[in-house]
Amino acid sequence: MKKNVDLNIPKIVQLPSGSYSTKVMVDGIRHTITKETAEECAAEATAIKYRAKQAKKKEKVKALTLSDAIDAYIDARRGSASPATIYAYERYKVNCFQSMMSADVYTATDEQWQSAIRRESKGKSPKYIANVWGLVRAAILEATGRTPRVNLPAKEKNERPYLEPDQVKIFVDAVKGDTVEIAALLALSSLRRSEIKALKWENIDFAKQHIRVAGAMVYADGGMVHKKQNKTASSNRIVPIIPPLLEALSAAERKNEYVVPYNGSWIYQHINEICKAHDLPKVGVHGLRHSFASLAYHLQIPEKIAMEIGGWSDDGTMRKIYTHLAQKDIADRAKDFSNFFLSND
Repeated sequence: MKKNVDLNIPKIVQLPSGSYSTKVMVDGIRHTITKETAEECAAEATAIKYRAKQAKKKEKVKALTLSDAIDAYIDARRGSASPATIYAYERYKVNCFQSMMSADVYTATDEQWQSAIRRESKGKSPKYIANVWGLVRAAILEATGRTPRVNLPAKEKNERPYLEPDQVKIFVDAVKGDTVEIAALLALSSLRRSEIKALKWENIDFAKQHIRVAGAMVYADGGMVHKKQNKTASSNRIVPIIPPLLEALSAAERKNEYVVPYNGSWIYQHINEICKAHDLPKVGVHGLRHSFASLAYHLQIPEKIAMEIGGWSDDGTMRKIYTHLAQKDIADRAKDFSNFFLSND
């Protein structure tokens, strides 16, 4: 005698042998189930359907490579992020984490990301790795909703070279009349390289002897782009023109709307060549900006005023520089104090 059991699944029938049987169709394939009891038969049929449903859900989540995730992240920010930021993202993608670009961001493990970071760290600064990982992490988070748990290399405590006050005078004399003089003195007046490149003659007020710093020249789409906003809102500022810079600007030929029409890399290299030739620290452009802060401290210019002239957005950077210099002063004065007792005078 056959017996039908209705459990909201295909019919379960009792076979002449006493066992129970049903048929389940999944993706065009018929599965025949035979069990000792109707309940076991129903449970197996339900399990088959459940596994098939879960498999379909999993198929809906398509694999997404890191390369595609980063592209999607960058594309979503075109028009809102600055051209320089987009350019930096694109360079990071081309130059870093190549071993993981084809990895699926849904299934790659934290261990795999950690190994990739260790590989990338060879020959690159911790700051650079942190910047690149910031992009990778953000792209993964936006695509999957999760963030890999990794450890980044510890930041190095490298002191940026700068010129002491007595070295500043040597440097100013060394660049006098040189092609790089104006660029170097602008950096010594606190301007960033991007601000130096963006500076136009119309931003120089010879009567009031000050410079209106506004805008920046940055790399984007493989070339230089002038953007109206520099690094931060506080970067737009008025900077006094120091006497040697006023002299150089007054004597310069205005063949271009930009005051310094030279390549940024050349400016950096030429400044270091001059430093080397005069036994000075090779400070580059940013080191001259740091030298401005050092000189401001030496001249006892209040930290707040130096911060405003230099265009720092918060007092953290200035306080770090001033604190470092103060500690150096303390060490020098302590040495003088000790030497007093060693003197025979």
